[in-house]
Amino acid sequence: MNWISLSKQRGDALASPLFFWLYDPRARIIKRLAEQVFEVTGRNPLLDMAMELERIALEDEFFVKRKLYPNVDFYSGIIYEAVGFPTDFFTVLFAIPRMSGWLAQWQELITDPEQKIARPRQVYSGLAIRDFEPIEKRKK
Repeated sequence: MNWISLSKQRGDALASPLFFWLYDPRARIIKRLAEQVFEVTGRNPLLDMAMELERIALEDEFFVKRKLYPNVDFYSGIIYEAVGFPTDFFTVLFAIPRMSGWLAQWQELITDPEQKIARPRQVYSGLAIRDFEPIEKRKK
């Protein structure tokens, strides 16, 4: 059984962070950018598999009926892979462009007394100062 069939059977596709219930207009732009990157870097089998997954998802009745579309991270992840970023970097790379939005929300929260919608308050309660310890010497 292939991943698409198994995913549909278990309902994983609906919970996947790579698919949204609405088409994100940014995805169209970054998909074109991905194609431009491939012109420079070339394609590899992993990228081809990702693009085939996208094609299947956009044509498969399961995804079409539920209006599930690949999101921006689907395409940006393919670009990061093409230019050689290790997958360990992806989470940070996904967060960097979101920082401006997060900071704008934070600024609005603290400067607008009429602001009614806010994220829950999070307060770091860990150590204020810690000495660096190489990973090999850390307790497991």
